[in-house]
Amino acid sequence: MMALRYLRPRRRQGFISVIAIFSLLGIAIGVWALIVVMSVMNGFRDELWTRILGLNGHVIVESFDRNRPIKNYDALSERIRLVKGVKSAIPVIEEQAMALAGQQTAGAVVRGIRPQDLLANKMVADNIVEGSLKDFKGRDVVVLGQRLAQKLGVKVGDKITLVSPQGTATAFGTAPRMVSYYVAATFEIGMSEYDGIWVYMPLKEAQIYFNMQSGVNAVEIRLHNPDNAEQALGPIRQQAPPDTYIATWQQMQSSFFNALQVERNVMFVILTLIILVAAFNIISSLIMLVQSKASDIGILRTMGASRGTVMRIFLIAGSSIGVMGTAIGLVLGVVTCANIEAIRQLVQRITGTQVFDPELYFLSQLPARMSAGEVAAVVLVALVLSILATLPPSWRAARLDPVEALRYE
Repeated sequence: MMALRYLRPRRRQGFISVIAIFSLLGIAIGVWALIVVMSVMNGFRDELWTRILGLNGHVIVESFDRNRPIKNYDALSERIRLVKGVKSAIPVIEEQAMALAGQQTAGAVVRGIRPQDLLANKMVADNIVEGSLKDFKGRDVVVLGQRLAQKLGVKVGDKITLVSPQGTATAFGTAPRMVSYYVAATFEIGMSEYDGIWVYMPLKEAQIYFNMQSGVNAVEIRLHNPDNAEQALGPIRQQAPPDTYIATWQQMQSSFFNALQVERNVMFVILTLIILVAAFNIISSLIMLVQSKASDIGILRTMGASRGTVMRIFLIAGSSIGVMGTAIGLVLGVVTCANIEAIRQLVQRITGTQVFDPELYFLSQLPARMSAGEVAAVVLVALVLSILATLPPSWRAARLDPVEALRYE
């Protein structure tokens, strides 16, 4: 009762109450910012992880030399499928080309793949925007990313021309190979890096187009558990030809995901400083409160109050600021994360600016994934800092000599 009474705004101690209010707001803002930022970064990482692993193999077997493609890839794929933990092994051809349509040009990554394998890829099959993968058959069809189709200004049924630098050798040098294809379907998985450059082509046509004869330049392997890629590396290497290179998704994407992890750690430390500054405000407000209540402390001590009682009064007073601020920040953080995309669109409409550019961040929507462990850690940090901030002023109040406190009263 006394602790909460001391926190009420009074005329003579109005300035102290203002500092306490700002301390509460500082902790609330710090907790809110930490929860939102960490959740957005978790969502960003999870979305990228899902999309990257959904389109690329968990382990890849590649030929060292393009001029020496992997032969007998069916037998190789069958042997790899027998390895424990392997879900599928898909032969693919991946090469770069230039896509032309009318006056529009764009760089493209052409992936030759069997129609049944593309249909089994849920990341593509479940995100078809126009057309159908049932038409992905024959020799003159391709499937484009939606952003690439928009760049070229084509729709399903239109023609695009692919230009490959690996062309036909002539007396005047190598002539780039140019072939036109019909657009059978377009897909959009939500990552501009793939939606804007990828072109799927039937495997047999890709072998002809890129002069691969009867081979492929890679076999993509998917595992039941992507985290076990390193353990599966040895058995897969035993089945692969000696002139191939084998890499896991951790090796291929390690720098990218390590950069995300470092960024998350740095953001946590930086935003924790907001809570730390608010905790210092609690210290200053309690010190001023102790000074203004010196006579009250002296009277309580003369009436028989122990030092522990006095210390508890100011501990509760300071801790209540931290607890209330943490609770407000927690509620605001959860509400913000639950409506993050709607908030982003509202801010964009009000300001007229692009808050989250898909071309820059690879994703078409702002993701947020709250982790119970991280939210608990943020709340715990805020509460611990708030309680630690109350200790020095409370200890000072408990050590106050009642005789000195009442000397000039």
